[in-house]
Formats: sequence, structure tokens, C-alpha cells
Amino acid sequence: MSFQAYLDTIKAKTGKGPDDFRALAAEKGLASAKAADIVAWLAQDFGLGRGHAMAIYALLKANGGPRAAPDDRLAKLFAGGKAVWQSQFDALLRQVQAFGDDVAVAPTDSYASLVRGKKKFAIVQPSAGHMDIGIKRKGADATERFAAAGSWNSMVTHRVRIADAAEVDAELIEWLRRAYDEAR
Repeated sequence: MSFQAYLDTIKAKTGKGPDDFRALAAEKGLASAKAADIVAWLAQDFGLGRGHAMAIYALLKANGGPRAAPDDRLAKLFAGGKAVWQSQFDALLRQVQAFGDDVAVAPTDSYASLVRGKKKFAIVQPSAGHMDIGIKRKGADATERFAAAGSWNSMVTHRVRIADAAEVDAELIEWLRRAYDEAR
């Protein structure tokens, strides 16, 4: 049986996929658990046999353990010296969420993606001294302020560096709005 076949069988039996098991393992404090602990948990809670449980164990370990919850990842992204940008990010996010009820944040270890449904339209990457915002607007000309993203991040087309809260202005929100509109 292939690894994917194991996952498909587990999904059919439990209704849960890999991300569900990552979240459940994190909730139960099994992030660094040994295989025997994962097998026992999955047998007790889901009736999975050893082979299927080991597939979940392999999945958890291959990804460095269960993924942290999005709120935890966002908090970690704005920790330490980058915490100075948390309130500005929150204010920016409120404005962006006003575009539609399909706006979501998908944080990674180094930046937060702004997505419409499943399509990324911008990213926010804080550092201690500034906050970079990448915007996906194919076909839009670069400007002095909205420079070509180049090799900074290939998932976006433009990059703007924010060094002061006042730089989160109507022009930036309009660029984000256009990127959101294009992410259909």
C-alpha cells in the first residue's frame, strides 16, 4: 500500500486529513512524542491499526512535528524586536479584511500571507527596523515606492518597505485592494 493510499484510507475512516492530525497532536501535547505514543493515541481515539498510525507518525515527524496553530505562528512572527509592528499589522489587516469576508491570514515562519480564498495576493514580513509588504499585481508597473519584488520573494510582483506607521496610507491600501480584486 502506498503512503498516499494509507492517508486516503485514514481520511475515509476518520474524516480527518494530515492538517487535522497535526492540529490534534499539537492540542494533545504530542509534538515530540515517540512512535509508540502516537500509535496508542490513534488506536484509542480513532481505531487505527499500527500501519495507518505509523503513516500519521511519519507525516508528523517529516514536517518537524505538528504545525503550530495560525495564531501561535503569527505571535511568533511578531515576537522580539519585531513586536513593534504587531499593532500596525493588526490595523492593516482590519482594513484588508474590509475588502471581503474571504480574506484570511496564512502565517509561515518568516511572513504572513494575505489570501483571498486560496489565492495569495500579498505578504507581510516584519523585521525589527521595518515591515516589508509584498503585493501580487501582475502587469502593474513598478514605481519608486512599489518596487519590483525581484528575488526578494517570487510569489509577489512588488515590494514596499514600511519604516513608519504613517506609510500605511490610502495608496498602499489601494494597491492591496487591486491585488485582492485580481485574486479571483
